[in-house]
Amino acid sequence: MTMRKRKPETRNPRPESRPLRLGTRASSLALTQSRYVANLLEKARPGLRVELVEITTTGDVVRGKPLRSFGGAGVFVKELESALLAGRVDLAVHSLKDLPTRQPNGLVIGAISGREDTRDVAIIRGSRRLQDLPPGSVIGSGSLRRRGQLKAKYPHLEFAEIRGNVETRIRKVAEGQYAGTILARAGLKRLGLLGVARASRARGSRAGCPCHAQVLSHAVMLPAPGQGALAVECRAHDVRVRRLLKALHNPLVAACVTAERAALEALGGGCHLPFGALGTVSGQTLRLRGVLCMPDGSAIVRAEASAPVAKARNLGRNAAREILAQGGRNVLEQLHV
Repeated sequence: MTMRKRKPETRNPRPESRPLRLGTRASSLALTQSRYVANLLEKARPGLRVELVEITTTGDVVRGKPLRSFGGAGVFVKELESALLAGRVDLAVHSLKDLPTRQPNGLVIGAISGREDTRDVAIIRGSRRLQDLPPGSVIGSGSLRRRGQLKAKYPHLEFAEIRGNVETRIRKVAEGQYAGTILARAGLKRLGLLGVARASRARGSRAGCPCHAQVLSHAVMLPAPGQGALAVECRAHDVRVRRLLKALHNPLVAACVTAERAALEALGGGCHLPFGALGTVSGQTLRLRGVLCMPDGSAIVRAEASAPVAKARNLGRNAAREILAQGGRNVLEQLHV
């Protein structure tokens, strides 16, 4: 008698006992980033379900004031962190540049994902570049870091506050309210808006007045600490979630942003301090560049240092000391930090 081999049974992965509740802001960029993280988690753990829970933050509600005037660091994260601590959600996704350098007791950054392009982009009405705009042209930006570095490079430009999500800011430029605005290239890419001229026309700009994008090199503009990276925050004691998040964590990106954020913390400022920083890795060496400036471009202090990747936090602190020694203390005194 010939025995037939039984084909191995193909079983679907058993679903997790309960879905993960992922807290997110309701903006298009926040939802895009949160769906990205949710998909990564579901691919890493077959059978896992991730549900998005939309939460409104202070930064979303208060629209008529500059961010730095009413909330300081964390205006886009406090309500998400409150929901985590209360157990209403299991994790939250943040743009790392918006996250304060210290987490509340009971919360940790469980993972830092891969990083998108860290450069900033000028969205300009018409076909001119920043250097070719007429004197007095107004750039919409609430970021003191962006204002100070651009004013030092292009003193003929003026600046005004601008609020709203990415699409709203592009529309305001297309409609002629501003000559341009500055956005993170990472956010534009995640939203599929790098072809910004087409995007602006599709959103109701005046015929014949499209926008275009001018990518700013790091020589012109250093990014905010953590720019382009996503942080996933969770409860410190939640072993299940922390284990799941290990699959998303990128140690080299984490080293870069740890150095950047350590420098920011050592300078005593929050995310609204006019400070830019960028860490890059080559082999086992971590290089950090930093810049502290006055918002009007009247003073700009730079520093650069290197250290082993394992010494990322010390590298950031040392870079901050170098900035302070070269004139950064005077800048901080003028900024009342």
